[in-house]
Amino acid sequence: MTPIVFVHGFLGGSRQWQKQAEDLSGFDVIALDLPGYGKNARLDALDSIAGYADWALNELTARGIQQFHLIGHSMGGMVVQEMVARAPGRIERLVLYGTGALGVLPGRFETIGTSKRRARADGPQATARRIAASWFLEREKDAAYEDCAVIAEQCSLQSILTGLDAMEGWSGEERLAGIEIKTLVIWGDRDRTYPWSQTEQLWQSIPDANLAVIPECAHATHLEKPGLFNRVLIDFCAD
Repeated sequence: MTPIVFVHGFLGGSRQWQKQAEDLSGFDVIALDLPGYGKNARLDALDSIAGYADWALNELTARGIQQFHLIGHSMGGMVVQEMVARAPGRIERLVLYGTGALGVLPGRFETIGTSKRRARADGPQATARRIAASWFLEREKDAAYEDCAVIAEQCSLQSILTGLDAMEGWSGEERLAGIEIKTLVIWGDRDRTYPWSQTEQLWQSIPDANLAVIPECAHATHLEKPGLFNRVLIDFCAD
């Protein structure tokens, strides 16, 4: 069966996909840790979304994985859009989850510039915990919050600032209409990071894209409602 590759978002890591790996046991699940994040937090973060895409494709090649389904969350959704541009023939199904085509993140709970200033003032750990709380409808009260906050706390100030710079300098708008891979767009309807306008742009601009809106969820739908999220994902990848 075709492997499913998961690419996490800003301040994320491979451990965030454990509930998906459990439910998708019929698939070979590969969850990457981008440089500067998660299990690769010791590595310097890269300064561009394109750089992360090249790293991910090279990492998959090194693991002997040539064909795969691809899911990207948040900043990881930007990374996978770049991966599609570079190697469309390697990707069988594409899932763009809680993401968009504009790296400046219009409508985000705070601007990227504000995040940079607060990160410098507050330090990496406080920044990681504060931003991680925004991913959940119930913020720190969500059962999955603490695990996500611990993963986020692994990031250095360099990783945080470089990641914000990489997103801010990226746009994939001009390439959306050229995506020919079967695509699913997933969005939590209470997302504070990506408003509906970003989701709608993906859905309307990518030819024949499918859309799944998960109700009463914020930015971490795969953790807030993992059963529903996983069913949507399995149905799409197994179809």
